[in-house]
Amino acid sequence: MQKIISIVTPCFNEEENVMEVYQQVKDIFAQIAGYRYEHIFIDNASTDKTVQILREIAKNDFNIKVIINSRNFGAARSPYHALLQSRGDATIVVMADLQDPPPIIKNLVKKWEEGYKLVLAVKEKSEESSIMFAIRQLYYNTYNKLSNIQIVTNYCGFGLYDKAIIDILRKLDDPYPDLRSLLGEIGFERAILTYVQPKRKRGKTKNNFYNLYDQAMLGITRDSIIPLRLASFIGFFVAALNLLVAAGYFIYKIIYWDNFQLGIAPLVIGIFFFGGVQLFFLGIIGEYIGAIFTQVKKRPLVIEKERINFD
Repeated sequence: MQKIISIVTPCFNEEENVMEVYQQVKDIFAQIAGYRYEHIFIDNASTDKTVQILREIAKNDFNIKVIINSRNFGAARSPYHALLQSRGDATIVVMADLQDPPPIIKNLVKKWEEGYKLVLAVKEKSEESSIMFAIRQLYYNTYNKLSNIQIVTNYCGFGLYDKAIIDILRKLDDPYPDLRSLLGEIGFERAILTYVQPKRKRGKTKNNFYNLYDQAMLGITRDSIIPLRLASFIGFFVAALNLLVAAGYFIYKIIYWDNFQLGIAPLVIGIFFFGGVQLFFLGIIGEYIGAIFTQVKKRPLVIEKERINFD
């Protein structure tokens, strides 16, 4: 009996790319003997012609399955939901922007055949902005220093997941998942494939600063309490420093009682400094409270508007 490989492609306003992604994946599986495949597109309520194009593709090819969300559920929840809908012996995530080169699928499957449950495709270099690549690198390094769970640097979800991994993810029932940290939590021996990420050829990236910040804070607040402890340490250090400065001023005033004037500048600087420190750590605490609030609500990952070609 032929094994099934599931391909999952999240998309949002990718009318210029979905047809090419579909065709490239189809051509690749025409070259891989012994496998059937299903290609699941999950659309995050696109406002362009993406859904129309997907309907036409699915009408003519029953290997194509489409999930249309009722609204945009974000870059973390929608792809994760599609992963859980796959029925293949292995599942591969391929983004619609073609910055995850589909030809690597053959190498992912080859490594899986060697016995690896996880095969991760990692960006060795990127043709995108060097500044953005450096910022991402800084995030991964910071995360791994703060967390007791280690994530793979420059891994963004492109890879192969054995059915055993998908079954574990289904049991976790996480309403706002961070796939990278969950894979670190699950463990399993993994194979790493490196590639050079090409520039986006068509369309605009949907990963704006807010989306990237949201994903970064999601990962850190899920797996580390070090920022909260850091707030305590810094608060203690600043309080001790403040006490020493106050003692110094007091002694200096006693010695030079008639000549020494405190002035307003140290007071203003101190107020703004302590106010900034307090606001920063109030924000950190707010992120943790927000993460708790999301978990407590236990809302569904996404709400589907329509399914196409699912049995």
